[in-house]
Amino acid sequence: MKIILDKFHLTIYGFGATAPDKNYSATAFALSNKMWTIVKAKGLENRGKNIWVYGGSDTVFAGVELIDPPRAEAGLEKMTLTLDKHASFMHTGSYHHLKEAWERMAHELHMLGHHGISPYIEIYGHWSADESKLETELIMGIL
Repeated sequence: MKIILDKFHLTIYGFGATAPDKNYSATAFALSNKMWTIVKAKGLENRGKNIWVYGGSDTVFAGVELIDPPRAEAGLEKMTLTLDKHASFMHTGSYHHLKEAWERMAHELHMLGHHGISPYIEIYGHWSADESKLETELIMGIL
């Protein structure tokens, strides 16, 4: 885990919603599918990584970094966020173990005298059929 004192800026385009019954993954998958349908149909150049942002009040935003800002008629929502300080952790392995990775990260931060705050960000690396090679960067703001 790395603690980074430089500002973290992120601008992504996609869709956000409240996760019914706190079912974040199902909500984020549905939002991602909706977002990728538009990105592909409009031929929008992008960095190719799914980015999920978990905010307060059970909200989730699924987006992607675009090379150029889209025209308004593309129909995508824009999310821009800045974290003054943040922690970053690279999880390698199955997505099914992300919850445990977040818990380990929060515990390590606590042991170092920091407190994690939302938003919580997952940046998914490129897909691999071999789950042991999947990479997901976990980022959270810290106090």
